Amino acid sequence: MGREGTGGGAEGGGGGVVRKVLLSYAYVAIWIFLSFTVIVYNKYILDPKMYNWPFPISLTMVHMAFCSSLAFLLVRVLRLVDPPPMTRDLYVASVVPIGALYSLSLWFSNSAYIYLSVSFIQMLKALMPVAVYSIGVLLKKESFKTSSMLNMLSISLGVAVAAYGEARFVAWGVALQLGAVAFEATRLVLIQILLTSKGISLNPITSLYYVAPCCFAFLLVPWIVVELPLLRNTSSFRPDLLVFITNSFCAFALNLAVFLLVGKTSALTMNVAGVVKDWLLIAFSWSVIRDTVTPINLFGYGIAFLGVAYYNHVKLQALKAKEAEKKAQLANEETGKLLQEMKDERQNDS
Repeated sequence: MGREGTGGGAEGGGGGVVRKVLLSYAYVAIWIFLSFTVIVYNKYILDPKMYNWPFPISLTMVHMAFCSSLAFLLVRVLRLVDPPPMTRDLYVASVVPIGALYSLSLWFSNSAYIYLSVSFIQMLKALMPVAVYSIGVLLKKESFKTSSMLNMLSISLGVAVAAYGEARFVAWGVALQLGAVAFEATRLVLIQILLTSKGISLNPITSLYYVAPCCFAFLLVPWIVVELPLLRNTSSFRPDLLVFITNSFCAFALNLAVFLLVGKTSALTMNVAGVVKDWLLIAFSWSVIRDTVTPINLFGYGIAFLGVAYYNHVKLQALKAKEAEKKAQLANEETGKLLQEMKDERQNDS
């Protein structure tokens, strides 16, 4: 009887581990699917050869309005998520700059879909670690290391080779995508400086609740100047509500998937999943959309991919070392308390 109970417990523990692993894979698959869908859907809407609605600011504003409304519903009406306390001064000093950078990043990245192929955009996005590291060093959030800089140069070299081999190279599209990467990297570093360092943690829902209305407001001025006159001239266009509602819902669902993926696994898992998603998008872009992907493209991206993989490996090792240091510190504190208790007991006995 005792043996059967032990075996059952082992099986139950094993089943729990398998269930946890399967759930992790499910979260990764959902995030990849939604990220994949949003990118391809945005390309479909904005590309003049497809749906032909080349208004990236308008599309981003539709997303922000939709996400703001749903975030408000979840936070204030249904109260499913508790927002962290936020004063007006903190909002202006911390959230507004992050919102401004996020609006510019989304505007520029969506604009790039008009000029560049999906596959080439994914290759250019491999520069994100380079931008984050460089801005981190400039703002003194990262320490300069020769090994890290060599890694960043290898990623940059790979992307440069991929760009050299690009069949549909449009300089303006590349400039827009590089601008989007720079703004997004600055936003990520500023989140650490302006929010995380102050003990404020925003999950994707509370982040949308605070940041999305701010993004919408920032985009209003360029929209009035750049796109509103053009939209007035295309009065014959009747937008398909189903297309824009489903596109916006996918964008919101992607933020929920980020919340699930990072909350149930780790940010590093999302980085690794992102690499898988990029390769899938390149394959999809070549096989379905029929974008030209040259051998030089793939060779260059292969170099960049190895650089990004090494970057993720170094980050993982640093996280493990930090966790081990915390555990050792806790063990030392517990040992100290135990010794103090024993000392107190001896003094009482005497």
